[in-house]
Amino acid sequence: MKTPPALRERLASIIAPRRQEMIADLARFVAIPTGNNHAPGLDTFRAILVARLEALGAKPEFIPGDARPDWLTESADASAPKRFDPPPTVVCRRPADGQPRILLAGHIDTVFDPRGPFQTLTLAPDGKTATGPGVADMKGGILIALVALEALEKVCIPVSWSFLLNSDEETGSYASDRALRAEASKHEIGLALEPALPDGGLVIERKGSGQFFIEAFGKSAHAGRDFDKGVSAVYALARSITRCEEMSDLPRGITVNIGPLRGGIATNIVPDYAAAWGNVRFPDAKDAAELAQGLNELNTAHADAEDESSNHRAEPPEASSRTSQPRRPSIRVRQSFARPAKPLTPQSQQLADTIRAVSESLGVALPFGSSGGVCDGNNLQDAGLTTLDTLGVKGGGLHTHQEWINLDSLVERATLLACVLAELFD
Repeated sequence: MKTPPALRERLASIIAPRRQEMIADLARFVAIPTGNNHAPGLDTFRAILVARLEALGAKPEFIPGDARPDWLTESADASAPKRFDPPPTVVCRRPADGQPRILLAGHIDTVFDPRGPFQTLTLAPDGKTATGPGVADMKGGILIALVALEALEKVCIPVSWSFLLNSDEETGSYASDRALRAEASKHEIGLALEPALPDGGLVIERKGSGQFFIEAFGKSAHAGRDFDKGVSAVYALARSITRCEEMSDLPRGITVNIGPLRGGIATNIVPDYAAAWGNVRFPDAKDAAELAQGLNELNTAHADAEDESSNHRAEPPEASSRTSQPRRPSIRVRQSFARPAKPLTPQSQQLADTIRAVSESLGVALPFGSSGGVCDGNNLQDAGLTTLDTLGVKGGGLHTHQEWINLDSLVERATLLACVLAELFD
């Protein structure tokens, strides 16, 4: 290892006394609602982070977000606002000896309703864990990165870094994908701050993910008087869903999931419109192409399908105006494979080995693992940047009201990250 033991000890001695301060910061971060594209909370949290990075000499660049497909926006909770204003991405750069080489990536959004009951950090009676919205995924991860960078600054280690903060990772990073890929081309190493595996381990490979949307178009009729004159869109959708189920192949690591569903307005009306949203997971690009082809094959060739679909736009039947009805059921499928698979590469294996060696030098074992989950690390590595993406805190219960953090991991992982950055910079 290049980093002297004395430097690692010095970084550890700077970070360890900040435990209570870090818990207080985490409580403040968690109390800012940043779920469901809640712009006021996102703006507040982003400003706090940018100010703290500017204090380290970083210069921020705000990158406008891009729109995501409208059918993805339509699939949001019916109680949530339908308008989705693409949030910006901010990149704070602290270059040294030329352009930045190491890219830190963190998302400031969560999955939690800003109007819901889960809003604050709650410490367990023993003081070892705490629960809160985004406490592990990933406000705790962002916090340990701030502390690690501040410790490096205190010991005058001129690490060259950029910190990318996006606000839409939990909804697929459609607004920030362009920024992620652009930054990937400017750096040599990527470190994302997703939470560690349950055993504290590092994810070294991830599946890819795709979203799809199936619409079925039929003909409405009275279910008692004129049932034979109707064409059920729900039955047509059900047949498509059955074909989707057949695409799953668990031994190959391929899964196809359906939900939510929409269709019908009353039991005595043959439904003329139905829709389903779905998700696929796959281990490599070949399997992704196979799934995409299978979904495309669900589309029908009926000439009236496109005309009818333009009236619905994923709205329930009562919300659309029609001038004609299709003569037979039609199916239209739209898809977006925005998270490519992230396989283990020789470069990512070498980076993982380096991080493990640093962790072991600090007296902490670092197992490796894989995940069916996806994150911005998928996008960064697909864009050519060697990336590892579970440098965040230890915790669990992600995306639930039981999301928790191991509070000792604040110091442990901040120290690890600081020492890793010192090791990677030369």
